[in-house]
Amino acid sequence: MKSNGENIKLVARDLNLHYGDHQALQDINIEVYKNKITALIGPSGCGKSTFLRCINRMNDLIEIVKVDGDVVIDGKNIYDKDVDEVAVRKRVGMVFQQPNPFPKSIYENVVYAPLKHSMVKKGPESDELVEVSLKAAGLWNEVKDKLNSPGTSLSGGQQQRLCIARAVAVKPDVILMDEPTSALDPISTQVIEELMLSLKERFTIVIVTHNMQQAHRIADYTAHFHLGKLIEYDTTSNIFDKPGNSVTRDYIGGLFG
Repeated sequence: MKSNGENIKLVARDLNLHYGDHQALQDINIEVYKNKITALIGPSGCGKSTFLRCINRMNDLIEIVKVDGDVVIDGKNIYDKDVDEVAVRKRVGMVFQQPNPFPKSIYENVVYAPLKHSMVKKGPESDELVEVSLKAAGLWNEVKDKLNSPGTSLSGGQQQRLCIARAVAVKPDVILMDEPTSALDPISTQVIEELMLSLKERFTIVIVTHNMQQAHRIADYTAHFHLGKLIEYDTTSNIFDKPGNSVTRDYIGGLFG
């Protein structure tokens, strides 16, 4: 897919990843647009989540992983030797498939990382950040009177929104979401989807999803991965209404996956 002139936030160039002798990603080239939602679709084991974890260098935590190629965010390759991977993970937030609040209070869940990174001081600054972040995650009105309660005491959907608030609190450039609604009921899923649509005004969002309808509903762009390769990448409407690749057409049509 050729760039259409919109602001490009993130570029992967000739990206390859090996788990030992197994090549999980092959020559991935993609441009991700600023303040848009990009969905990564494809069958299990096709490389979607592996690519997602390349964007914040979480694969670095796996000893047998070898990454070649570039992932450029705002003009800087995050794999350059002078780049600190911890700093990358501050700029690129992550929300996982299963809600994973810290074993701390709702308040502490949100403010823990900003305090650790010296982004705020304890007291009024922290109070304001917690309120702003929980409001951004659509959770403030539900928890404002129980901020000292454990994050784990919330429902599954609320826990996931708490994890989104936690990601938002460090003011990232990009938010990655790895199947963020697959463990949730339909009502909670709808709330999270509406939340993503509002968050893209402030953040660039990349989401892995197995839910074709979800990608169709919320994504501006969709990338189809298959056997470690990026098969097709285009606007979501083009991918679903007139895919250019027969494998994409078969996958969206439910013939496999």
